[in-house]
Amino acid sequence: MKIKKGDTVEVITGNDREKRGTVQRVIPKQNRVVVSGVNLVKKHQRPRPTGGRTQTQPGIIEFEAPIHISNVMLVCPTCKQRTRVGYEMSGGTKVRICKRCRATID
Repeated sequence: MKIKKGDTVEVITGNDREKRGTVQRVIPKQNRVVVSGVNLVKKHQRPRPTGGRTQTQPGIIEFEAPIHISNVMLVCPTCKQRTRVGYEMSGGTKVRICKRCRATID
């Protein structure tokens, strides 16, 4: 996958268009990523015992839901613009490069 955990990405479609955030988690089997501050959903949760005396936190919980990887683009750390990702061999290792400014991302 061309997007990895810790990358800065920008949402290109949907309700959160043009928002930027860092990738918290990548789910490769479903082609999805979890981005901080993007696609926030609310879940109404009941108090339930989870064995012993501890309970789950009741109330309305807000968290980031996964978003499809085709709806985000990587932001280049040097030119600060969203860009496509290419690969190049440098020193026998494969590195990601920015298609706009040709700078290495890794």
